[in-house]
Amino acid sequence: MLSSSEKVAGQGVSGAYRELVRLLHRDAKDQLIVTENLPIEADVTHFHTIDFPYYLSTFQKKRSGRKIGYVHFLPDTLEGSLKIPFFLKGIVKRYVFSFYNRMEHLVVVNPMFIEDLVAAGIPREKVTYIPNFVNKEKWHPLPAEQVGKLRQEMDLADDQFVVVGAGQVQKRKGIDDFIRLAEELPQITFIWAGGFSFGGMTDGYERYKKIMENPPKNLIFPGIVSPERMRELYALADLFLLPSYNELFPMTILEAASCEAPIMLRDLDLYKVILEGNYRATVDREEMKEAILEYQANPAALKDLKEKAKNISREYSEEHLLQIWLDFYEKQAALGRK
Repeated sequence: MLSSSEKVAGQGVSGAYRELVRLLHRDAKDQLIVTENLPIEADVTHFHTIDFPYYLSTFQKKRSGRKIGYVHFLPDTLEGSLKIPFFLKGIVKRYVFSFYNRMEHLVVVNPMFIEDLVAAGIPREKVTYIPNFVNKEKWHPLPAEQVGKLRQEMDLADDQFVVVGAGQVQKRKGIDDFIRLAEELPQITFIWAGGFSFGGMTDGYERYKKIMENPPKNLIFPGIVSPERMRELYALADLFLLPSYNELFPMTILEAASCEAPIMLRDLDLYKVILEGNYRATVDREEMKEAILEYQANPAALKDLKEKAKNISREYSEEHLLQIWLDFYEKQAALGRK
């Protein structure tokens, strides 16, 4: 395994990487020997990030086995996330696709990426879709008594309606709509967990920084939080809202589902494929506002969304994904030995 993702806190790639490595170390130790960031000979080398030293290593004669690339993003998906100077955009795009072309096989976390990769000249048979998953030992519902104490600590009444969102603070995450909803619904408490994982490189950094320093009274920005604190925030949520305009395969949705939080999302094509209707779909901020008011007036209606969250959690369970990864690595190692 080669990855630098954990150098940057509060972003999904590092979470997905750690979940996979932890699962393989725990449940596949009799089938696989898994190393991290060691320059050794291997049957399979899995590149989780596209660092330039990793790119250079693909030209070395050292036996690295079958080279597998993990596609967590495409150049176009960086729009609305990072500020990339115009003159560098073409260079970044060429580098990303050159890196992917150096791989003998690619794994995408987003099935919508497959057609884009094929359009870029990568053979379809070189691409496999394997979704993310989360650890249910870490992400699970909390007892009602503990949730009650959390509400007391945050000075929230038992009947105070709470909407939680999570992710990097950036335009593509729909953070502007989240802020506007808080302004338009002062009787609702909104919490957005996350910050600027890439600092000043974040698109809209200065503007969002000012808002976070002086938010509406009913909007809380706790910043980048620990997994333990994030689990508490999911437990506080009457509704988990992710208003993203563009997504890859958000770990936050899987985490929220595993914690059995009712989920509302913008109606993206990706979700129709990977979540199969197990969420409340909304097309714009106005529909989100109407849905929040609907659930506030009738909390019992959230029970159906809780059941749908459980469906998501079952679909993307560790048990299901472990066998998929074992079969994939075995097949790739065999191809590398031919």
